[in-house]
Amino acid sequence: MTKSMRIALWLALAVSIALPAVGQTPATASTNSAPRRGGFRAPPPPRNPVPILPALPAPTDVSFYATNDVPHGRVEIVQYKTSAGTEKRMHVYLPPGYETDTARRYPVLYLNHGGGENDSHWTAKGFTHCILDNLIAAGKARPMIVAMPNTGRLVSGKPPKLGEDDACTQEYLRDILPYIDGHYRTRTNRESRAVAGLSMGGFVTLNTGLTHLETFGELYVFSSGYWPDQLPAFKENFGSLLSQTNINERFRMPIYFGVGETDIAYLNSMRTMAVFNDHGIRTFSVLSSHGHEWLNWRRYLWQTAQVMFPEDR
Repeated sequence: MTKSMRIALWLALAVSIALPAVGQTPATASTNSAPRRGGFRAPPPPRNPVPILPALPAPTDVSFYATNDVPHGRVEIVQYKTSAGTEKRMHVYLPPGYETDTARRYPVLYLNHGGGENDSHWTAKGFTHCILDNLIAAGKARPMIVAMPNTGRLVSGKPPKLGEDDACTQEYLRDILPYIDGHYRTRTNRESRAVAGLSMGGFVTLNTGLTHLETFGELYVFSSGYWPDQLPAFKENFGSLLSQTNINERFRMPIYFGVGETDIAYLNSMRTMAVFNDHGIRTFSVLSSHGHEWLNWRRYLWQTAQVMFPEDR
């Protein structure tokens, strides 16, 4: 047998091994294959498809949050009273057409600020209203309500035990959600609620959103993650939840982690995301330029708003 014949035979054998049997897709072939060494078997693919995230805008790009000549929504500054009797302020973005299309109900993004900030920062520095106006006008984001509460002095960087809600989660469930659903035309199913937050606000995503997947369907973490001394508690307290066999079905979108390459939260973000990966939970992992700053957080919002609340429900 000549050398060229031996090469051709080897290539044919390699292709026959790599291809699934007739009538099988590559996914079902992997799922139905025999366990590998150690008893490993690939999990079945989740039913929810994973969208392609759009590329982040360039760091110098300001057009995506400019006040462009497009239909504009509006931002309301409202007051609500907590169960403890405290008056609190909240910024609420209403999309273009909210006042005129009175039969329409909207999904809600609960968007959380960072430490030392308040409910005004996502509009004053994040330009949330401009980002959403431009995306909605371009048909790249679904019209949504954005609730931006003030969670200062409520948020904890400690992962709670399941069933033992922290103060921030209690205010969300008792006061913030009921206020929004009671005053605006919202869709109240879990698939129509997302929670996102930057830095300390990322703990709202993890401590509140993750522990109440019956309430929130999508979770987005910007420049955040548990500190090293809290990771063991996260693994222990959340272990039974993260180990559920159907856990990926409970996330409408893969949980999102966005962080900058010089971000002070870089290692916290990566180590926290690794816990999800260890449990086979789907994640969006976005590593951007720059650090712990609004330049990044605006870009993360622009990116994630385009995959929130898919229409195929």
